[in-house]
Amino acid sequence: MSKTNPAQFVRQVRQELKRITWATRKETLFATISVLSMAVIASLFFFLVDLLLSNIVEIVLGFGS
Repeated sequence: MSKTNPAQFVRQVRQELKRITWATRKETLFATISVLSMAVIASLFFFLVDLLLSNIVEIVLGFGS
């Protein structure tokens, strides 16, 4: 592979940056809300599963009485 000089590298970086399609504010907001809502749903799910399993373990081991 041939080495590129710094000036050519900077030109190539600028060309690549022009090709990038940036997300709009609306798309970014929608993605953020989607991620946060899925995180809340997942945390509630794991909380309920943990609660259920801990109750089952207490009943099986006899600590629940």
